[in-house]
Amino acid sequence: MRNEIEGDPLMEQSVHFRLQRWSAWSGFLVLVAMLIAYGIGDLLSPMSPTMSQGEVVDFLIKNQHGILICVAIMVLTVPFEYPYVVVTSMQMKRVEGGWGWLSMVQLTTGVVAPTGFFYPLAILAAAAYRPESHSPDVLSAMTDIFWLMYVGNACIFVLQVWSIGLASYLDKRAKPIFPRWYAHLSMLLGVLLIPGAFVFLNKTGPLAWNGILAQGLPALAYLVWKIATPLVLLKAIKGEEAELAEKAASEAEPANS
Repeated sequence: MRNEIEGDPLMEQSVHFRLQRWSAWSGFLVLVAMLIAYGIGDLLSPMSPTMSQGEVVDFLIKNQHGILICVAIMVLTVPFEYPYVVVTSMQMKRVEGGWGWLSMVQLTTGVVAPTGFFYPLAILAAAAYRPESHSPDVLSAMTDIFWLMYVGNACIFVLQVWSIGLASYLDKRAKPIFPRWYAHLSMLLGVLLIPGAFVFLNKTGPLAWNGILAQGLPALAYLVWKIATPLVLLKAIKGEEAELAEKAASEAEPANS
């Protein structure tokens, strides 16, 4: 039997929800791949902005293969961020009663998210690809660009996480799609991403690209949020499936009576 689902009139309901679950799990996939890839490339802890050009060159030569493997893993797995972003907006639009401002802001900002990985990593890969062919000042500049883009551009996604948090606060349903604690977490992450904008002005201290405010706390909050979001989505998808089953059962009762 086929069931009509908004936007998917010819899709079986079971397939619709299976795709949503796979999309939610893809968030975990990206997180795990990121941790593995950055561990291989020795990039989990940012290097100091005050490292000398010689130290930067030594780092690139020592970690050349790890960095290139890291980039390859990320190129293969980061595209799975897209279904994860899409299913988040699909659940948000249940709050708005269809596609609205919040779900569209989350979708459009989330679509940009993979570029925050691809472009900086491509620059770092170019530096590590042939370090013996470039002068130390060029390699140092390319490494600076990587860290400045990777940490500094994170604040671009403040609106993404705030739109999710705001949707959670505005949900007046008896059984909210997203729990209130998740709204708090999303708003907090947005606040913690803002100091990243100041890495362009600092080489030392908490607002440098390896500082506690610009990188440390945001990275920790992002890790917690990235674990929590797929779990919240899976619960929301289960709730939507149950709602449709209850609606179908209630519509069938008059027909059987």
